[in-house]
Parts: sequence; structure tokens; C-alpha cells
Amino acid sequence: MKIDPRHLEILAAIVDRGGLTEGAEALGKSQPSVSRTLSQLEARIGAPLFQPGRRPLQATELGLALAEQGRAVLKADRVASDIVDRFRTGHAGLVRVGGTPIFMDGVIAPIIAFLQKTLPGVRVDQSYGYAADMIDKLRNGLIDIAILPLQANAVPAGFSFQPILPGLNVIACRHGHPLSRRRMPTLADIAQYPWIAPPADSPLYRDLRRALERIGAQDFRISFSGGSLSSVISVLTGSDSLTVLPYSVVFMMKDEEKVTALSLEIGHPDRQLGLLTADGAEHTPAVRRFRSLIAAQFDALSRRIVQHQKDQHWR
Repeated sequence: MKIDPRHLEILAAIVDRGGLTEGAEALGKSQPSVSRTLSQLEARIGAPLFQPGRRPLQATELGLALAEQGRAVLKADRVASDIVDRFRTGHAGLVRVGGTPIFMDGVIAPIIAFLQKTLPGVRVDQSYGYAADMIDKLRNGLIDIAILPLQANAVPAGFSFQPILPGLNVIACRHGHPLSRRRMPTLADIAQYPWIAPPADSPLYRDLRRALERIGAQDFRISFSGGSLSSVISVLTGSDSLTVLPYSVVFMMKDEEKVTALSLEIGHPDRQLGLLTADGAEHTPAVRRFRSLIAAQFDALSRRIVQHQKDQHWR
């Protein structure tokens, strides 16, 4: 026998409120319509749901059992409505994000962790890759947003790029490094130390070579290359090696007092970190909300970095 779940909801309201009028008021319905529904349900199952002639109404054993199911229907309806509301407002759903490893691990992952306090119902799937790979994934609908450092003229047709952080690299070393105690280190000071090189296919590797050329370091020794940000930081903090990192990565780690930046201007890369999306992509409310919050967080981060730079001495 199939019973209309809405009839069970009405039965539960009548039982819980103690009468037809009260049940109707709780549901926002008229008393006559609730009475008709009750009669239809009794006719459907062929048995009374309330004790005849009893005032106030007293449910039969069958009425009580079906009312319990009606409460379950009401609860499921409320849960389903909440799910829909959270999805429509972007508080629930899936966001697929890809980006370059150094930025994803050093800057973006901590911001995602912070955002999940605001959006606990949103699941974030993260993947790694450089520009060509991320563009291909966006084009094929495998990710929703790529967070990449790009040149303005390198944004391909059919894509939109929203800059969120200017490019700025620094020479990084461990806290307590001999050079960190020098206010204005010279090339001669730097020349005696080995270097950690980012992965050879990364934009940061090209930045490292340009930075060394800019400061006149023709001959330099590489002590470690490749690896994740975690391994680079491990080698950096456990040795006297130097490396080139985005200043935002060093800034995000400043409270840990593991890594610091030398007060030496090495030139800015001609790229900006930004949000790359495919034009015409059907983004869910969760993706749109996530993108908006990421942009807002990076706007705040950019202001903090600018303020921090004002407190530092660069040459």
C-alpha cells in the first residue's frame, strides 16, 4: 500500500498539536482541508487513526505509529530544504581548484583552510600543475578555477583572468642565517652560499636564473633542486642555502620564524597571481562564492604585504 507522505506529515501535526485546528495552524492550512486529508488517509488504510468520540483527540495505536513516520517525513523535508538552501547560496557543493605547487602549498592552501571555517559544507578538490596543464583542464571542464601566475598577454582566448596579487620574488634563507643579520648584503656576501633551485619546468626556476643574473652572480652552486615546497623549506631551514621564493610564500610563514627574506631587491617578475576561468563555464553557487571569497582574502593579504614592505628596508 502506497501512502502519500504529505498525509503522514499532517497526521503527525495533528497528533503533536492535539487537535485538527492546532495541526492546521502549525502547517499553515485550513482546518477543513486538514480534516478532509485525515478522512482520506483513514479511508485509504481502512482503520481509524483516532479514538472515536474522545476529546481532546487521542490517536489509536496505528495512528501513533504512522504519526512517528510523519515526523520522519517532516524531518527529512527540513533536511532536504536546508540542503537546497545551502547549495543555492553557495554554502555547500564541490569546488575544483588547480594551481602551481609553490603557490598552492605556500599561500592558497592556508587561505582555503581559513575559508572552510566560513564554508564548512563546501568540499575543495585541489590539483597541481603549471599554466599549460591548468588551461587544458579548464578547457575540458576538469577543474573550475586555476590559480596561476600569468602575464597579461599570456591569457588565452576564451578565458578570463582576475589578478589577485602582484608578482614579487625575494631571496629567502633560514631564520638566523648569517646573511639575515646583514642589513644590506652584497654580492660578495651571497656568492659563498649554495642555492636551492625550484623544479626546472617552473616559472620560479626562470625567475631564479634572472634574479642571479640581475645581481651579477654568474657562477653559482646548486645544492638541491626540484621537490615540493615542503622539501625546499626543510632543506632551506636545515642549511645555509639560499633560494628564490614568492614574497607572499615567505610572508605567510613569517609567524613560524623559519624563513626570512634578505633585504635585497632582485626585480619583480612580469606576472601576477590570478584566478583563471573558462568563459561560458557553468559555475555552481559554491564555485562563485568560493571565487569571491578567495579574491577578498587575497585583497586583504596584498594590503598586509604592502604594509609589511613599508616596514622593511630594500635596496
